[in-house]
Amino acid sequence: MTERILAISDIHGKEDTFNELLDHIDYNPAQDQLILLGDYVDRGPNSRAVLNQVIRLQAEGAIVLRGNHDNMMVAAYRDEPGALEQWEYNGAIHTLQNYDPTIETMTIPQTEEFRQHVEFIESLDYYHETPDYIFVHAGVNPALPLEDTDPFDFVWIREAFFREYSGDKTVIFGHTPTPLLHDDQHEHSIYFGTNNIIGIDGAAVYGGYLNCLELPSKHAFSVKG
Repeated sequence: MTERILAISDIHGKEDTFNELLDHIDYNPAQDQLILLGDYVDRGPNSRAVLNQVIRLQAEGAIVLRGNHDNMMVAAYRDEPGALEQWEYNGAIHTLQNYDPTIETMTIPQTEEFRQHVEFIESLDYYHETPDYIFVHAGVNPALPLEDTDPFDFVWIREAFFREYSGDKTVIFGHTPTPLLHDDQHEHSIYFGTNNIIGIDGAAVYGGYLNCLELPSKHAFSVKG
């Protein structure tokens, strides 16, 4: 029986911080429903290890969603036009060097593990919906039903979502660092909006906090990034 829903987002290669948070919340896969909201890779020190851990957590029952950085990794591997350049701009080199430390420029590793990680990301859903909540990386399009929404919005949308959403279900999201939501560059805590939105990306990879939202209690856990 699930006793708690635990939502975490934007790990960005911070393997040690992620493990510290899981210990801090006393995560138990037999009793807790862990929901991960994407952005496992880029900018942090060990994206490869984070992806391997996320794969193990999914096998234990975690719900795993995809984020925009994860999608950029897939697009670059699939050689979509402009994808490699976009991924480079968003911190890809650290991720690539996790798979091959000899890489100095934007070169896609030709390893089985990298291919498997790409295929794992491609298998992930963009959102998870319950009777009370919508879990998603970036947000939802307030003007459209979920089933009609462009997947791009689920992983990239910002102001059009968090300023205009007025739905009945509470949306739990990452992507937009909470200092931007609080309008305070020093405030990395979880953001509880008055319009049924809860932002949890505490910008851990930039020295903020990796947050976890516990539901239905709305209790917040945090560890320093």
